[in-house]
Amino acid sequence: MASFIEETVAAAGVELALLRGGSGKPLLILHDELGYPGWMAWNEKLAQDRTLLIPLQPGFGKTPRIDWIRSYRDLAGFYSQVLRELRLEPIDVIGFSAGGFIAAEMAAADPRIFSRMVLVAPMGIKPTDGEIMDIFALTVRNHLLATVADAAKTPEFTKIYGAHMTPEQFEAFEDARSETARLGWEPFMHNPSLSYLLRGMKIPTLLMWGMGDRIVPRGCIDAYRAAIEGAQIALVEGVGHRPEMENPAEFDRIVRKFLAA
Repeated sequence: MASFIEETVAAAGVELALLRGGSGKPLLILHDELGYPGWMAWNEKLAQDRTLLIPLQPGFGKTPRIDWIRSYRDLAGFYSQVLRELRLEPIDVIGFSAGGFIAAEMAAADPRIFSRMVLVAPMGIKPTDGEIMDIFALTVRNHLLATVADAAKTPEFTKIYGAHMTPEQFEAFEDARSETARLGWEPFMHNPSLSYLLRGMKIPTLLMWGMGDRIVPRGCIDAYRAAIEGAQIALVEGVGHRPEMENPAEFDRIVRKFLAA
């Protein structure tokens, strides 16, 4: 297993919890709306030749909530300031779901911030067809189950979420859902101006989507493809909203090929 550490860095006026693991060129990872679930097989594979930097979002339990952050655009501005202060730009990025929303907002505000961008089932733009699932209408358990096509066929899902939920785990999920709702309730998990702000943005971009995704519809991918000139699409069969967990080998193959191009 690659070594990784959890550290606290002083940046953008706060003490930011950050996971750092692997070796090689830095790769920023922006986790989804449920928080970072822990070091998994896909982390291990990418960490063989990249240094993964995984900030833990403010308000999700380990980094304090920041009151001035009131939208995903604000959160993107915060992370952009962190990268500037740590002198990490330009950097490659992978953003998952709401993390993809954050990455897209960062790119729209400053196209020089990323070298290459991977958006996995990104929220952030209103889909051309279908709707982003109302995740707040579900219990935590049903929300989790909706993120994968088949929990029984996803060993890491069972390992992380399959046991009885401890009070600490439940509290962490509720903290994450509460902060996500605060930032993305209205309009629901998208920014009506984001597609326009992305016009002309030249960052090489890969849009990845699991063909069994019940959280983010294919219409979000199509909307991003229309907004970002030259964006590539990678469709992954047999998985849902979390291709990195459901098929880590295929996820690794697709991401490595794109980042190495």
